[in-house]
Amino acid sequence: MKENMPSALAFIFLFLNISLLNGQSPPGKPEIHKCRSPDKETFTCWWNPGTDGGLPTNYSLTYSKEGEKTTHECPDYKTSGPNSCFFSKQYTSIWKIYVITVNATNQMGSSASDPLYVDVTYIVEPEPPRNLTLEVKQLKDKKTYLWIKWSPPTITDVKTGWFTMEYEIRLKSEEADEWETHFTGQQTHFKVFDLYPGQKYFVQTRCKPDHGYWSRWGQENSIEIPNDFTLKNTTVWIIVAVLSAVICLIMVWAVVLKGYSMMTCIFPPVPGPKIKGFDTHLLEVSLWKKSALIGK
Repeated sequence: MKENMPSALAFIFLFLNISLLNGQSPPGKPEIHKCRSPDKETFTCWWNPGTDGGLPTNYSLTYSKEGEKTTHECPDYKTSGPNSCFFSKQYTSIWKIYVITVNATNQMGSSASDPLYVDVTYIVEPEPPRNLTLEVKQLKDKKTYLWIKWSPPTITDVKTGWFTMEYEIRLKSEEADEWETHFTGQQTHFKVFDLYPGQKYFVQTRCKPDHGYWSRWGQENSIEIPNDFTLKNTTVWIIVAVLSAVICLIMVWAVVLKGYSMMTCIFPPVPGPKIKGFDTHLLEVSLWKKSALIGK
C-alpha cells in the first residue's frame, strides 16, 4: 500500500499540472447581489457567480433560520430567473433572520460566498404605484394647477395596515434637464402650481414602505398645459372691465336724471295766464300809460 502512495501522488500532481496548463481551476467565489421582498410574504435572492474555472460549475443556495440548526437548500431556482432563489409564502417567515450562502462546485473544487443575514421585514422593495393620472384644473381665482393622482401597488395590502406606504413624485418640462421631486407622505394625490402654459410635462411616481427601500420609478406619463387658460383669464378680465364701465355709465345717468328731478321740485316754473282772450300786450300798454299820468 505504501509502495503505491508515491505513484498516486504523482498522478494527482500530474493531473493538477495538466489542468492548470489547460486553464482549469476551482470556481471563483460567488457573491450574493441582493435579496428583495415585494410584499413581506415572498422574497427572492440573486447572486453573481464567480469564475467557473474553465469547467462546468454548479451553484446552490443554502440557508438556515435563526435558532435552527437545520440547513435547507433553495426551494425554487426557476421562478425568478437565472442565478436566483425564490421563497414562496410557504418558506417565508417574518421577524426571522435567514443566514444565506451560495456555493459553487466543479471538478476542481468548490467555493462559497460570504453569508448574508436577511430579515424579510427590512428587505421590502414594493412595485411602483399604478394608475397614474394627470389633469389640468383651475381654482376659483382662475389659478391653474396640475392635479396628479395614483394608486398603491396591486400586491401591497395598505388597507389593513399591513403596509404603511409613502410616496414621491417627480416631474419636469420637456425643456428642463433635471427632475423636480416632491415628497407627498401617505397621500395618493398632489397639486403642482407655477406651470408654464404651452409646455409639456412628464411625471413619475414611486413608493416606499415604513421598513424597506424605494421602489423603482413607475411608468412615465405626460400632459401639455394648454394656452387657453391664460387666454380665458384675459377674456374674463376684459368682460369684467366692460361690464364695470357700463354699470358706471348707468349710475351716472341715473344720478343726472335724479338731480334734474330735484331741481324741478325746488324751483318749479312760473305758470302762464289762464284767462282766455286775455292780451298781455294790452296790459303792458295800459300799465305804461298809468305810470305816465302819475308822473305828471
